[in-house]
Amino acid sequence: MTALEPGDTDVTPDVPTPISPPEGSKGGGVLRKPYRALSFGIVSVVLLIAFEATAVGTAMPVAARELDGVSLYAFAFSAYFTTSLFGMVLAGQWADRRGPLGPLAGGIAAFAAGLLLAGTAGAMWMFILGRAVQGLGGGLVIVALYVVVSRAYPEHLRASILAAFAASWVVPSVVGPLVSGTVTEHLGWRWVFVGIPVLVVGPLALALPAIRRTASGPVDPAAPVEAFDRRRIRLALGISLGAGLLQYAGQDLRWLSLLPAAVGAAVLVPAVLGLLPRGTYRAVRGLPSVVLLRGIAAGSFIAAESFVPLMLVTERGLSPTMAGLSLAVGGATWALGSYVQSRPRMEPHRSKLMVVGMVLVASAIVAAPSVLIHAVPVWIVAVAWAFGCFGMGMVIASTSVLLLRLSAPQDAGANSAALQISDGLSNALLLAAGGAAFAALGGGMVGAGHGVGEAGGSHPAAFVAVFLPMAAVALVGAWVGTRLKERMD
Repeated sequence: MTALEPGDTDVTPDVPTPISPPEGSKGGGVLRKPYRALSFGIVSVVLLIAFEATAVGTAMPVAARELDGVSLYAFAFSAYFTTSLFGMVLAGQWADRRGPLGPLAGGIAAFAAGLLLAGTAGAMWMFILGRAVQGLGGGLVIVALYVVVSRAYPEHLRASILAAFAASWVVPSVVGPLVSGTVTEHLGWRWVFVGIPVLVVGPLALALPAIRRTASGPVDPAAPVEAFDRRRIRLALGISLGAGLLQYAGQDLRWLSLLPAAVGAAVLVPAVLGLLPRGTYRAVRGLPSVVLLRGIAAGSFIAAESFVPLMLVTERGLSPTMAGLSLAVGGATWALGSYVQSRPRMEPHRSKLMVVGMVLVASAIVAAPSVLIHAVPVWIVAVAWAFGCFGMGMVIASTSVLLLRLSAPQDAGANSAALQISDGLSNALLLAAGGAAFAALGGGMVGAGHGVGEAGGSHPAAFVAVFLPMAAVALVGAWVGTRLKERMD
């Protein structure tokens, strides 16, 4: 829903007006003239984030070795994650009160500044600081983009623009590691970090003017601007701190680790309950179940996916490049799944699509460790993951569509932040749990969800201990998918 419905004319010249669809139609597609600049701009922002995520992960091990910081390798990822959680909550409040233009511009600037800081770092601690600044920017950007979609596009176009977001990951998922590897090998890892900020200029030039025309300012310009909710800001700090402590404890399997784990849980639980919609973890029908399903889908799938390359390298002898490429086709099928859910004829069946999607995710996770049996060909993983990514494409895009549909315009920022928090938090917690089980059963060390370290002599049971529980979590998500519609009284 936009700030004003199509046809409303009581707008002062100083108030940004949302784009209205042409008379006698539903406005066409997201690339028609009224939406073209905005669509290209915000999709370019997503493309930038996607390329960074795939390229930087490839250069990270080399950076850690050159900075003599391999022991701190995981913190380069957890720093990004913890600050991004805080950025998500901050962006939700900022966008709801003053519009998404500020957090989007500030987020892109912080994202670029963090890349430059990491790329010019002379020590590992400075590199980690750069990743933290980058994470803050990433958290601001992702929530602001959802608010832009909520306010600048009518409901019938939101599924299409969210499908375009998913499609933006296809090329980076294939090209990113290859480009990053080539640059790292011939020019050095620093160029991967300092080169990406150059790409910021294009998205800014396209997106910001269009957002200023269509989605800037508060939803109701006549209403007084509320102050930031300091309680939610404190809860955001709590959730970041708690998640960081639990990640640390999950990677350090000693009795002393129980202390940071207990402190992290004590800080995290009340913060999560305060920031997510009431009833989320009871799977209450409607918005709470939408937010819960997003976390279940993202956490189970990403936690399992993080161990796939490691399994292929250590158990089947594939090179890291080939192991990574075995998952590359998933980018295309993810986009295809997102496209399928965006078709108007699929709208009445959205909940069923999401249940089917979670069943596909669970099936892919169960099938992956079958390659531990050497008689099973390794291409089974690529096929299974293609189906799993297809399911994820339907689920992730659909949760975004449903969230915006169930959110009042003035609550779109806070609810979008809750969706992203559920996504990121479950990702970290399930990765920590999977990593702890993997290490306890003789596996190697895994770095914080964004890359895999070396593992020598990993026991096959260690991989099974990761994949089977994640498949069970995904099946719980299929049940949650039956509770997305609000009960009609």
